[in-house]
Amino acid sequence: MTDLVVTTATDGGEVLADAARVGNKFARQEVLRRAGFRVPEFFCLPAAAFDEALDALRPSLPAEPADGADRAEVESWCAAAREALGGARLPVALAERIRKEFAAVAGPEGLVAVRACVVPAGAGTDGAADAPENDAAEAIGEDSAVDPFAGMSDSFLYVDEDGLEDAVLGCWASAFNPQAVRYRTLRGLDPLRARVAVGVQRMVLGTRSFVAFTRDPRDGAVRRVVAAAYGIGEGVVQEKADIDHFFHDPATDEVTALTVRKQWSMGLAEGAAAGAPVLLPVAGELADVPVLDDDQVRAVAELAARVEELFGVPQDIEGALTEDGVVHLLQARPLVTAPPTAGTSPATGAATAGTAPATATADAATEEPGNDQVYWGNHNITESFPGVSGALTFSQSREFYRRSFTDLYRRMGVPESWVRDNAHRLARMVGYLEGQVYYRLDDWHALHGQMPMFELVRRGWEQAMGITGPARGERRWAAPAVALALPRLAWRSALHPWQVKSFLRWWDRQMAEAETIGDSPEELIAFYRRLWERAGERWGVTLVNAFIALVVLGAGSVLLRRWTGEGPQVLVGLMGGGRENRSLEAVRAAMGLAELVGAVPELRAAVLDDASDPEQLWQRIVEGQHGAAVRDAARGYVARYGDRALHDLKLEEPTPRQRPWTVLALIRPLVRQGATVAASRADEQAAARKARERLHEVLPNPVRRAVLLGVTSLARDLARIREDTRFCRTQLFGLSRDVMWRLGAELARTGVLDDALDVADLTVEEVIGAFDGTGTVTDLRALVALRRTQRERWAKNPQRPALLGTPAGLPLARALPRASAVGKAAAADDGLLRGIGSSGGVVRGRAKVVLDPSTDPDLAAGRILVARETDPGWLFLMMSATGMVVERGTLLSHTAITGRLLGVPTVVAVPGATTAIPDGAWIELDGAAGTVRLLPPSEQPQEPGDSEKPQEPGESEAPVGTAPTDGTATTEKGDRT
Repeated sequence: MTDLVVTTATDGGEVLADAARVGNKFARQEVLRRAGFRVPEFFCLPAAAFDEALDALRPSLPAEPADGADRAEVESWCAAAREALGGARLPVALAERIRKEFAAVAGPEGLVAVRACVVPAGAGTDGAADAPENDAAEAIGEDSAVDPFAGMSDSFLYVDEDGLEDAVLGCWASAFNPQAVRYRTLRGLDPLRARVAVGVQRMVLGTRSFVAFTRDPRDGAVRRVVAAAYGIGEGVVQEKADIDHFFHDPATDEVTALTVRKQWSMGLAEGAAAGAPVLLPVAGELADVPVLDDDQVRAVAELAARVEELFGVPQDIEGALTEDGVVHLLQARPLVTAPPTAGTSPATGAATAGTAPATATADAATEEPGNDQVYWGNHNITESFPGVSGALTFSQSREFYRRSFTDLYRRMGVPESWVRDNAHRLARMVGYLEGQVYYRLDDWHALHGQMPMFELVRRGWEQAMGITGPARGERRWAAPAVALALPRLAWRSALHPWQVKSFLRWWDRQMAEAETIGDSPEELIAFYRRLWERAGERWGVTLVNAFIALVVLGAGSVLLRRWTGEGPQVLVGLMGGGRENRSLEAVRAAMGLAELVGAVPELRAAVLDDASDPEQLWQRIVEGQHGAAVRDAARGYVARYGDRALHDLKLEEPTPRQRPWTVLALIRPLVRQGATVAASRADEQAAARKARERLHEVLPNPVRRAVLLGVTSLARDLARIREDTRFCRTQLFGLSRDVMWRLGAELARTGVLDDALDVADLTVEEVIGAFDGTGTVTDLRALVALRRTQRERWAKNPQRPALLGTPAGLPLARALPRASAVGKAAAADDGLLRGIGSSGGVVRGRAKVVLDPSTDPDLAAGRILVARETDPGWLFLMMSATGMVVERGTLLSHTAITGRLLGVPTVVAVPGATTAIPDGAWIELDGAAGTVRLLPPSEQPQEPGDSEKPQEPGESEAPVGTAPTDGTATTEKGDRT
């Protein structure tokens, strides 16, 4: 008779090491225990115990579906089996036996962890786990090298003797969890044949816990990575606790760290004797103390290396340190450096902890965790709406998000009824926090969570949005549901190029129609209403593009890492070149105008002379006084690109369409530098060629190289589409600005307002309502005065954190004073600031910290631009700079794309860059590695010509750098390699 409970004391040495009977999870623990590792005492109920329990219930279950039964019938039977197992009772003898073994393992008052593990399907009984990666059957068992079955079965922590039986039954029942049933079906495995072993292990009451990898899961490098938090390991693997990251170089024994301010850990609720783990506050004196010291990191790294040596492949281990500092090994599994397409659950800890080290932010305290907080973020929206925005801008942005994302969800297959039921969420995707535009993240999570495909990009999306810690959303779809949604995504991707072309043609027709609109309020309002109604039916195409781009970039990064071991810098380089996008066309149109201006000596001198009146000079240009070529180029630029400017989505800000002479300030640095379109294109092509040569070096296999080039070509096309449609968005807001300003002029002419630009402090509907009879306020002057005073007061407030939480259930006016930061920059004590390298190249030069993008582009000339965020209107500042460092952004952000197109070394997502880098400081930027280094005096170049250099107008006393400009030393153009 098969023993239904196997312990380390009673096992003859075979059962606990047999993955076919106890599953990979527990077989590995036994192998580790035998090898002398400190593994907590445990016993198992092999899969045979599950078999007996299920067989005893079969008479009460529906008839088992026959082979070939449809999915609905199979899922119905599995649901019935799950319910029956969960509600059953153990046989008396078995219940008494596990209580006896409980006492032996944990003591009568102790606690245990009870975990389920799906055994390998179809394995024989002689498959030892000491070489599990060579066992073909392992590929279909939980915690396998190929498919970890992540999140399919259940675990229970802090279980006491009274809860033991229910925990065992719960583990058995999880064999038929809905997600497990669908996943097995997808993998071609029979859900009816699922078998579960249960392990009962002494609960280690860890005060600190860790997950460690013997390879860096981001790029496969031979580097040990340790993610550690206070409390138990669930806080690390589920990313609920605040996590420090440590990196150990086995070649040098060097330890580096990315630490955060610790506010939350996971553990047993205070005063509870048993029960599920909860979030607990970290003691104040520990908040800024690294979870592990360097020696402890080395000890954990060495432990992981020993486990790898035992099993012969890279490992992902979990462990805990008790109060006495002893390290306990809890689990080990083969490291999955690139999750399977079906997705990786945070519960596995493999991919989860691998992505987190790139985030150098800290998760600060909030007043209440979980649902008691509303989380707000403006990590990347500030590139569109920086600083304080007026009521007009916010009301327009709110309408944009509501309409465009409604169209996105419709296109991605979200049911219309669900979209209608969540109209309240769509209406508040953005919030107005004392003048600053923020995303309301709980609504974004809820809305995006209705798309199963979102699970494919959730990690990258959260990084792009700057979402960390408790502001992260929960996984909503299991891997099978995501897999079932893939055909729709493939179909959507196949149609996408045609739909984009259709969208761009439609948009160009709207721009042409705008030229025919008259000046009467009736015509203007009718045009505005038509425009936004039509946009709401089409703008989702641009958001589908962003979704597909995240998927493609992720796939490209995985292939590059698997085939070459290289990081993302090669992928970044390969995305350069290709057909120009509309944003780049605008830049090169400005370059072309600058070339023509530079060719006329007296005009060049006038443009560079700060004493010139720009309005009068522009008038002479467009009248043809400096030649027909310059005139036509100037007029053409404003007609085609006049909506592109700094802050071009903020309707209170003018653009060249309203003030065309401002173009002269944009082209002045280009005229001074002698920039040419031909040189710009040559630089772009050279960077792309260099990246292809690098790929040839690291990936000699021609087939794989062709595949990777195909993926990066698609990513490049998607990036081009992103910039094309962003330019269309600029024009959409430009047309809206034009309508609102013209209506404002009419309100001022008739005495309703004092000035046409007073509309900046009215909402769109208030402006229109003043004409069509739908307004509720007659004294618009008083309303404008109130809001202007409020806006001016807000503008003096310190900038709020990019990620913050407010207490839920309160009016925002009451909740905002109680807001607490969730994102905070971590100090770089090694002199390095780290971010995402997005445009390759190394450059040294002086930093130009720009907080106000209206800064004269001349002041960025030859400097490394350092900013919180950028928007498309920053292009001329970017073109003047030799490098860019930006606090926010992603590989697909405007800054990253522009840096690649212009061949300017760029690092984005560098937390705290504008405060960590002093204006004028000498820095070294590595656009491939994603690092910025403050240069010590010994490395700063000699500047013999500083005293003779005339100071630029408005320049601070810190010199830009004046070494010879022959490119052989650090110069005003920088020193690139």
